[in-house]
Amino acid sequence: MTNSISCLKTYVISKKDTEKILKTIVNGWEEKISIPKTKNIKVFEIEEKKSILVIDSLVAVFISEEIILPFLGRTEVLEKFPSVIVDSGSIKFICNGAKILRPGIVEFGQFKKNDIVVAKEEKYGKYLSVGLALEDSINAKELQKGQIINNLHYVGDKFWNAFKEISFRI
Repeated sequence: MTNSISCLKTYVISKKDTEKILKTIVNGWEEKISIPKTKNIKVFEIEEKKSILVIDSLVAVFISEEIILPFLGRTEVLEKFPSVIVDSGSIKFICNGAKILRPGIVEFGQFKKNDIVVAKEEKYGKYLSVGLALEDSINAKELQKGQIINNLHYVGDKFWNAFKEISFRI
C-alpha cells in the first residue's frame, strides 16, 4: 500500500451488502444509536477487507463481516458505548495498537465480554481507542493483571490517518 490515500478504492455497495452491514451494526451496537435508513453505503477501502464506511452522517470502521466499530472521530456516537479510563502511562502503548491491560485501567464502565468498548484517557477524557472486551467488566475489576480489551481502532492507526485525508469527500 502506498502512503497516498488519494488512490484509495472508493465505491458504493449493493443494496444486499448494505442490508448485511446494517444488520451487523444493529447487532453489535445493540441499538445504542439510531442507524440511518439508507440504500447506499459509501466505502473507502484502506486495505483488503479493511474499510471506512460512511452511512449518511454515521462513520464506521469495517474490520470484518462480524466486526464493525464506531469511528473514533465521532464523539457523539462514542459516548453511547461503555468505556474504560486509562492512566497516562498507557496512552503511548494504546496509540501504537497494544491491547488494553488491567494495570492501566483506572475506571470501568459496565460491559460484557465481546462488547464494543471505548478507551479514554484520564486527564482530559479524550477517546483513544475502540475495541472488543476480552472480559466482563465485573471480572476485569477484580483482576490485577491481564488483557481486558482487544484494541482494534486507535488514534493514529490507518483508519484515523485515512479519514483525515478523505473527510473532505464525505
